[in-house]
Amino acid sequence: MSQQLKSLSKGLQVYKEIVNYGKPISATLLCDRLSINKSTMSRILQTLKDEGYILYLDNSNEIFPKSLENIESKKTRIELLIQKTKPLLEEIHKKTKECSYLGIIDNNKLLYLNQIDYSNRKIKTRNSIGLQAPLHTNALGKSILAFGNYSLENIKLEPYTSNTITDIKSFKKTLDEVLINGYSLDNSEYQDNMRCVGVPIFNHENILVGAVGISGTKDRLSFEKLNQLGKDIIDIVDRYNIKC
Repeated sequence: MSQQLKSLSKGLQVYKEIVNYGKPISATLLCDRLSINKSTMSRILQTLKDEGYILYLDNSNEIFPKSLENIESKKTRIELLIQKTKPLLEEIHKKTKECSYLGIIDNNKLLYLNQIDYSNRKIKTRNSIGLQAPLHTNALGKSILAFGNYSLENIKLEPYTSNTITDIKSFKKTLDEVLINGYSLDNSEYQDNMRCVGVPIFNHENILVGAVGISGTKDRLSFEKLNQLGKDIIDIVDRYNIKC
């Protein structure tokens, strides 16, 4: 076999390993897994990079195939959003004494990315991180739909409690009210006996990136208190410059 073919064979072997690994991988680990020395691996990776087959994760030596670029980029943005909004959630929790949340839209559902609850209550709100909820049933989802450029055609207004809004005209009216007030409410529309407030959050370029809010039981959150907390959370959010 010619030297050129040997080099091509090794290059394909490395690329195949990067693809099959399924997540970003370091050059050191590639060397170990394929028994290729560092200098040869360095040349192969540089060639793959120059030809547009691989990329490096931001500010790291982690390698991934270009086909995974969008997935890894999204993952990085989410991790940054969680990091940048943690102080915001902590302040919201401190002010409201209720569990605070961060959520984004994912596949036409509300995805909970983070929550904070340092209270000493015997019964706390369940851990919702990583869980999804129908957009029309919760305050965070309503805030994102109201302030974002999203079509309601893919939103199925299915009932989850007796309070769930299932009529499209009523739902559009609710979103109009969210735009006017700057915050959204959930009156036991997904879970009985629970009420929530949501406020949209924008990054430093004024791009909608998600929503934050709180939830609590009906006995703690009267409608009067709920509306006041909505205004309080807006004031807190306005003080943060989220760079992500």
